[in-house]
Amino acid sequence: MHADIHLQLHQLHAAALHREAAATAPRVPGPALRVQLGWRLVELGLRLATPTLRRPVTLAA
Repeated sequence: MHADIHLQLHQLHAAALHREAAATAPRVPGPALRVQLGWRLVELGLRLATPTLRRPVTLAA
């Protein structure tokens, strides 16, 4: 198979896959929601990593 034909077939197939993916892809929440969720996860991680008086840190030997 000639390289030109192979490249054209690849481009046609890739374009078809892109159209199919765009038609069936779920809608992603807006960037504002993702940023808010990201900061909530950071806050949760910091709370879990920070020792408190109610939860003393125990070191395993």
